[in-house]
Amino acid sequence: MKWVFLSLYLAAIVVIAVISSRKIKSLDDYHLGGRRMGPWLSAFAYGTTYFSAVIFVGYAGKLGWSFGTASTWIGIGNALIGSALAWMVLGNRTRVMTQRLNATTMPEFFEKRFESRPLKIAVALVIFVFLVPYSASVYQGLGYLFEATFGLPFELCMVILAAFTLVAVFLGGYLGSALTDVVQGVIMIVGIILMMFFLFGKMGGVGAALDQLASIDESLVSPLGADPKNLLWMVCLTSFGVWGLPQMVHKFYAIKDARSVRIGAVVSTAFALLIGGCAYFSGAFSRVVLGISDPAQVGGVDMLVPEMLFASMPDWMLGLILVLVLSASMSTLQSLVMVSSSAISIDLVKGVFRPEMSDRAVKNLMRGLCAAFVVLSLVVALSQVAEIVTLMSMSWGTVAGCILGPYLFGVLTKRANKIGAACGFGAGLLVSVVLTAALGTAQSPFIGCMAMLASVVVTPAASLLAPRQEEALLNRAFARGSAAK
Repeated sequence: MKWVFLSLYLAAIVVIAVISSRKIKSLDDYHLGGRRMGPWLSAFAYGTTYFSAVIFVGYAGKLGWSFGTASTWIGIGNALIGSALAWMVLGNRTRVMTQRLNATTMPEFFEKRFESRPLKIAVALVIFVFLVPYSASVYQGLGYLFEATFGLPFELCMVILAAFTLVAVFLGGYLGSALTDVVQGVIMIVGIILMMFFLFGKMGGVGAALDQLASIDESLVSPLGADPKNLLWMVCLTSFGVWGLPQMVHKFYAIKDARSVRIGAVVSTAFALLIGGCAYFSGAFSRVVLGISDPAQVGGVDMLVPEMLFASMPDWMLGLILVLVLSASMSTLQSLVMVSSSAISIDLVKGVFRPEMSDRAVKNLMRGLCAAFVVLSLVVALSQVAEIVTLMSMSWGTVAGCILGPYLFGVLTKRANKIGAACGFGAGLLVSVVLTAALGTAQSPFIGCMAMLASVVVTPAASLLAPRQEEALLNRAFARGSAAK
């Protein structure tokens, strides 16, 4: 049954990619779906990109073990801050401003909003370099799950999954990814509901499960857990961090109108609350289901959730859970590949070195870079240089730390300018690099939060000390006309 679910899912991915490829007529179609994406497509694209194998295999297992049921606050924060508030504050502002400035990527937004080509180049390089370990963490999580489920070699699992990611992005572009995200989102909703039913059914219900967890350690069922400070860092990193991640913000570029933003905000928030809340809550019960006192007994924290699922699910359900995690991961990988390849092809090659390139040439280059990004991610994942949570937090924190301040104030206020953006970007990068060297990657959640804070504080402060930008550009960027409808 596992093979049936997997085969049907992978076949659907390829079919959607082929159908979508026939609708792609231009670079704008390939990269942004022609800026015609409706609320449901955009909401599911946002939600499924938010959650991947990392949350199910890495985060839910490790954080559930460390914080107990208090780790559910991370899922709640993801829904209320990372989804609802992000859509309300950034959604329509980003949509309108990127249309007014004709910006199609995050680096291009930086160039046109702040009139700075060097800043565009710096943003493009950070995106490509630091999203590689993010992508690697997703492949690593999938590899663990597939190896345990099918008994196939870890390396072979990741190579196969990488090949399907590349086919989906190479053919379907953003439209294919968004259509696939709807299918994947529905699978995730059905799968997470059934997963919770079987998991807690094995433990005798939610109440009985909580009693069993409390008998191991009372702090595991306390409202804030045994380590509230580190829990706070994780909530902030995973909730506010998405405000500065290009693969998330990209969804706002492509949505078609203000009404779609309002509907999308509700849908994506409900989706995040269900998926994030359930994933983190269930991850706290690996001690109960597995009856172990040390994650090393099952091969480390990255194997806690896979082993817990194998111990509590019927065989046919394992197939659906596998497709659930794969669905979450494929959408994230497609977004990462698209954003990273566009940073080099659109922003560096065409934007700096070869401005005369045709859209067709850029589209072909972008597809080639998709392949390069996937290969680089595989190399990092195969090396297994760190736990999944560490890889994810490091890349997430660095990219968000560099981008959050300049991007946030760039869409919120006319007062933000080139000097402020450059200082905010540099402050975020510097804090991330220096603290990582001093504290090590194990402190990545704290480091990421400090990098974001530095960016958010320095950007407006430095902007106040520099001359205001030309009023004509600001009026164009902040205008409210037909684009706002």
